[in-house]
Amino acid sequence: MDAATREGHLKRIAEHGYTLLEGVLEPALVDALAEALERLERDLGITPARNAFEGERTVRIYNLLARDRVFEQVPVHPEILPIVEGVLDRGCLISSLSSIAIGGGETAQPIHADDQLIPLPQPHPPLVCNTMWALTDFTEANGATRIVPGSHTKPAPAYGGEVETIAAEMPRGSVLVWNGSLWHGGGANTTDQVRVGIAMNYCAGFLRQQENQQLGIPPETVRGFSPRLRELVGYGTYHHLIGHIDKRSPVEAVLGEGGDFRSVWERTEPSSE
Repeated sequence: MDAATREGHLKRIAEHGYTLLEGVLEPALVDALAEALERLERDLGITPARNAFEGERTVRIYNLLARDRVFEQVPVHPEILPIVEGVLDRGCLISSLSSIAIGGGETAQPIHADDQLIPLPQPHPPLVCNTMWALTDFTEANGATRIVPGSHTKPAPAYGGEVETIAAEMPRGSVLVWNGSLWHGGGANTTDQVRVGIAMNYCAGFLRQQENQQLGIPPETVRGFSPRLRELVGYGTYHHLIGHIDKRSPVEAVLGEGGDFRSVWERTEPSSE
């Protein structure tokens, strides 16, 4: 990506909260990603989560870097990563890599901001920069991401409240990039086709401990810690979401204990406002 193009995208994100890169993904890569997701859904028996945020007709596959090597190409794509680094910096981290396949008949996702669980007043410097990769055409009818341009400078919305949005329509092989403070949500799918996307999300590199507790302390040592000490070294989640592993708590996923994790979205009802 040349410097002028990159700066143009960064300017749009700064002003409007998002930018759209049409047709930047190689068709062969899009095909390979789509095929891998179809296989994983089948082999893993993935079914919808059935809550208002994740959807009742939407299939989500988490932790994709652990599933297939084809996904290694996603976080470092040369047409996307330079823009993310411009919003955050080169010290940014992968926050999550998952797929979102919105099935026919799905209702709209509650409007939200991806950083709204972080207790800082708006506006603030970007802490999160997220992307949506279109593996199928994204249309208003089939559930294209709904966005509120310019909302990245405003306080987070009431979860699920009514707000005027526009559809971020884009052809297959395109990528939507946005500041994590932007108000948005998956659209309703009124068709009989599945809208398939990959959510490649990043966070600022300083959003972690000074010493890497999870990699520095062997799991067998953590097993002997008290529950509170486990939480303090990172074997817990913040607001029942940040720090999960494939929708499980680290205690369950790494230590094989527990098993009663419920995400914030399963604990929260959308606002009626």
